Amino acid sequence: MERLDRAERDALPQTLPEWRLLPDRDALHRSFRFADFSAAWGFMARVALLAEAQDHHPEWRNVYNRVEITLTTHDAGGLSARDVRLAKAIDLVFG
Repeated sequence: MERLDRAERDALPQTLPEWRLLPDRDALHRSFRFADFSAAWGFMARVALLAEAQDHHPEWRNVYNRVEITLTTHDAGGLSARDVRLAKAIDLVFG
């Protein structure tokens, strides 16, 4: 898996407007808010199934109604098309 090139990185704000590049590492990050813990947990379960199907696993954190997700491809040493694909799928789950 190859890392994203400059043109692919430059397109990220248009492709994934809710995601941001982390300043301290080569990764995408997004925070999600839900009505309650149950809704957040349900979202995480759906994302887990997507991630497993794509053989790509997010770094995430959940506190009550918030879920924070960070995507990077460890095998590539940074962002890859795999991260963009999973971020787009997560956005669809979130609606």
